[in-house]
Amino acid sequence: MEASVEEKTPAGAFTMRQGVQLKASAEAIAFMSSIEPVELLRCVFADSLVTVSEGGRHVGDFNVTLEFARRIQQPCVMLFAQSQGTIDNCPCGTTVTAYLTTNLEVLEEDYHEYVRLEGQTLDKRFHMVQHDGLMMINKVTTVGEEVTKESISYPKSVIRGLVTEGSTLLLMRLMALRKKVPQNMTFISLNQELKMSQIILSELDVKELDIGGETVKVFGMQRTIHSVGESPATWLCYFLEDGHLASRVHVGSPVTAKLLHLPSQPEKGFEKIPLIWEEDMEMWSKFLDRKEELKADHSLYFRKHPEIRAIISDFMQFLLLRKPDDVFRFAKDYFLPFASQPLPDSNLEASSS
Repeated sequence: MEASVEEKTPAGAFTMRQGVQLKASAEAIAFMSSIEPVELLRCVFADSLVTVSEGGRHVGDFNVTLEFARRIQQPCVMLFAQSQGTIDNCPCGTTVTAYLTTNLEVLEEDYHEYVRLEGQTLDKRFHMVQHDGLMMINKVTTVGEEVTKESISYPKSVIRGLVTEGSTLLLMRLMALRKKVPQNMTFISLNQELKMSQIILSELDVKELDIGGETVKVFGMQRTIHSVGESPATWLCYFLEDGHLASRVHVGSPVTAKLLHLPSQPEKGFEKIPLIWEEDMEMWSKFLDRKEELKADHSLYFRKHPEIRAIISDFMQFLLLRKPDDVFRFAKDYFLPFASQPLPDSNLEASSS
């Protein structure tokens, strides 16, 4: 069963109906603008924590990875975070994939949350993407077999200082590396009802944690989410000196994500020097030469095999007509008949090997 689609536009009218016009603070917007690309080089590492119950039982895992990527020919940062485990013997989990600019502006983000109850599954999916000056958000909620869809869009001018689940993880990592949370760090966000909310970050006192049998000092940060008509939600996070997340707890939750072992440290005397190849004239020249060489080679291959464009064109036309929710499954089913055809020559087989 599918419920009716709810459309909410424009964003200005949406926020005014709540009676509160939420905005990010000038200090928060200035902080995001102050981020230098070289700072992000220090953030490219993975966090891996375990989730434990109040009794110390291992009930899940929490992982975050960060890497540089490109989205529609635009350099960006790709953050992937995943939390999975059990609460009261019910499997649950959250997955976030975010593409961010170097100033933590969200280009695109997917958020998936699920809880498998006895005889029924609750599934929430959010997808937001920038398009034509708007931030477009789609939400799909599935309870059992009932599906509800909602959508909303915001002009970029309305959502200055927007942070999401993905960008907040990177934002806190940056502040931990700076060893300081500036005053008045108030950002805006969207809650799970697609309503405007505020996220406030504040600094906590330095404290000591026992990690893998060693006592270390950790830098603390508090994240509090304020939504209109709802009680605040608070997370307490502590970071090591190198920015690794050491502990994360949602206040009121019976579980805590914690680091079991200190990450290995690089040997002293081998300092990593960032490579800014765009500023090296020789490397830049080689890059342009190689780029043109590849373009010419690819164009030649397409001219020799015009059937490639026909296959891709047919697939895209069929995809847009059907508009499937699961694109990967659709592509697999579409191209499956090709797999049963004999290979035209041994080149493809050798390439696959």
